[in-house]
Amino acid sequence: MKRDNVVERKALEWLKQRGVTVDDIAELVHFLQGPYHSDLKLSVCKENVERVLKKREVQNAILTGIQIDVLAEKNALEEPLANMVRRDEGLYGIDEIIALSIVNIYGSIGFTNYGYIDKQKPGILKDLNDKSNGQCHTFLDDIVGAIAAAASSRLAHSFAHEDEDFDDD
Repeated sequence: MKRDNVVERKALEWLKQRGVTVDDIAELVHFLQGPYHSDLKLSVCKENVERVLKKREVQNAILTGIQIDVLAEKNALEEPLANMVRRDEGLYGIDEIIALSIVNIYGSIGFTNYGYIDKQKPGILKDLNDKSNGQCHTFLDDIVGAIAAAASSRLAHSFAHEDEDFDDD
């Protein structure tokens, strides 16, 4: 039976509409894992990102987070929530909770990867955190960081099990 990919296609489409590509996320994975693997190819990072993006819980997080960000931009959320989301208020934290649901897919290493990349904000994460363009990425920046952290964790697990046939599906 062929799997219905409507949710996956929509999640990838919405990422692209918000200015995020698989390559952008792969660069974050390379940022996280490059110091540990000197010959790490971006194509390997991209493959791991693509595998993470196949997970339904990741697709659901993407769709939910982006929808809330868009509603905040359109002033379609009620106060006080609207202001908390638009400002990405530090004590709000629900955006990080959604991100942690992604990070948790590949074990505890994902938490450290996520914490590090969330603090450093390299690459696309820096762009997503720039509030000067009027867009709201309160959820998306954390989701993208979480996808990169999960893909980085997946990559680390696959290197640790090189002699085995690593398959997480």
